Amino acid sequence: MKLALLLALLLPLTASAQVTPPAPAPTPAPKPATPTPATAPEGTAVPETAPIPAPAPAEPAAPVIPDDGVRVAVLGYHDFSETATETEMIIRTSKFRKQMEAIKNAGLPVIRMEDFQAWKRGEKEIQDKSIVITIDDGWKAVYTDAYPILKEFGYPFTLFLYKNYIDGGGKALTSAMVEEMQKNGASIGSHSVSHSYPGSYRRKGAAAYEKFLRKEFGESKTFLDEKFKARVTTYAYPGGIHTAEMDPISKELGYEHLFTVLPGKIRRSNDDHTLPRYIILGTHDRIFELATGFNDVAGGSTATAGSTAIAPQTTPHPVNPEPGSMIDSRLPLISADLSAVADINPATLSMKVGGFGEVPAVYDSNAKSYSWQVNRRLRSPVCQVAVSWLDSKGKPPEVPLRWSFRIDPEAAYLPEE
Repeated sequence: MKLALLLALLLPLTASAQVTPPAPAPTPAPKPATPTPATAPEGTAVPETAPIPAPAPAEPAAPVIPDDGVRVAVLGYHDFSETATETEMIIRTSKFRKQMEAIKNAGLPVIRMEDFQAWKRGEKEIQDKSIVITIDDGWKAVYTDAYPILKEFGYPFTLFLYKNYIDGGGKALTSAMVEEMQKNGASIGSHSVSHSYPGSYRRKGAAAYEKFLRKEFGESKTFLDEKFKARVTTYAYPGGIHTAEMDPISKELGYEHLFTVLPGKIRRSNDDHTLPRYIILGTHDRIFELATGFNDVAGGSTATAGSTAIAPQTTPHPVNPEPGSMIDSRLPLISADLSAVADINPATLSMKVGGFGEVPAVYDSNAKSYSWQVNRRLRSPVCQVAVSWLDSKGKPPEVPLRWSFRIDPEAAYLPEE
């Protein structure tokens, strides 16, 4: 970089030192005078002076939409199953239900994508800490597993569909399924034509890449608009991959709000072409907690000043106090019901409690419960608990068991009768 900067400074000086002074320009021959109206011979046409064109009007600047302090979390799901092994893309159906219940219990409003878009344009006000639910690809389990739960809770949701998978047979959604869900809270967004990643097409050159993008963005929108009588203006990038070349094409084709897979809360000031989204993975419960935590106390690790609010949580096993609950005692019994754990080595059990570290919890082999009676008053407004163990082969559980609960600061200090 230093060499480039030095060359940039020296080259103009070198060039000017080597240039031979130009020879004087020859004096131009006098041009014949144009006859004026007073002296022009009779019958001679007088040339008119060309009008100076007016400058093109400047494009009006886009109106600045003031930030209103509202934050929105967009959740992204893929596939669902109660029996298949959980993977990043497959979440257990019962866990999904617990997550929807946790959102309800936390009082977080779940809003339609259309309301989110109107808010983003500055046309509508929405509540702070709103949730938008999206589901990618078009797996049949969306209809069989997730849709009944969403319908039960009355939650609207958006299906990001890619053209080549609809009516593809096997595990794919059918058009009839999509149409039924549209009648009960579902809106439609595009997820491309083929779900292809753009890297290989981009390497083929600008012309080939533009052709690829116009097909993926344009053909998918046309298909969804016509097939499901929708006006599709949202897009989820396959794999979350976004490049600058996409922006003018997506805008030209009518897309307004486009989503990545980068986590984060959305404010009005976020770029509409790279909106954050939390992809909820079946093997990482922490992501849901972070997505639905709006007070920087996800999981109850740290409390904000004057606040004991914590993110909605789910646990793979029953625990006490319940996740996210508020209790009126600073000396509670903390326990975990491990009866559903088929293989556990009791000698490896460990319980850690915020403010105490590892505590001497006791395992009841008959009830298969692991508990500890707090023996010193909890001082923090939020208490976090983590229970860990290994199986007989030395492996930890797939889903860690950790949760947090709150202590009512007033009830906890009421005199005992």
